Amino acid sequence: MSYSTDPRAARSREAMVVAARELLVAEGPGAVTHQRVAQQAGVGRATVYRHWPQPEQLLLEVMSDADLPLFKNPEAPVRRWLHRELRQMADELAVPAIAAMSLALMQSAIWDPDIAHRRDESLKTITERISVAVRSAAETGEVETDAAPADLTAMLVGPIVYRTTSQMGVVSDDLIDRLIDGVGTWHT
Repeated sequence: MSYSTDPRAARSREAMVVAARELLVAEGPGAVTHQRVAQQAGVGRATVYRHWPQPEQLLLEVMSDADLPLFKNPEAPVRRWLHRELRQMADELAVPAIAAMSLALMQSAIWDPDIAHRRDESLKTITERISVAVRSAAETGEVETDAAPADLTAMLVGPIVYRTTSQMGVVSDDLIDRLIDGVGTWHT
């Protein structure tokens, strides 16, 4: 009997997904390990490995079911809102386990088309949200910019990801302000 038709396997899989989601919400991505998920779900670690051989596969499945919390519901003034959202992102990526998992997911996306697709969907969501916020600020006269949506994401998010994951450094509020200033001319 295959996993997809075996009711016991389906129940175990659902229990593991629920456990992983609870760990993600309660403790962040670093808590979503094979061992922790097995303990939380009441299954053997081998069962978790059988469904998700790589830890990033499990984390990605759980994260893809969850709504991406960053850059939602922009508020005026957009510049202040952008600063808060970028600060939150930087603080989350400053946690070594989250930085490591982010890098592992990026690396896995090179070889795994499913992970690459999920990564692309997340990037698309972030790009759309940032674009809507900046476009709104432009319409109200808060900012003058001609940056393309993908460029906005690269200009704002890219340096934060680089600083936290590659340099393992701290993102200062000053750096966040300089990134936002680079988007265009802001009027307060």
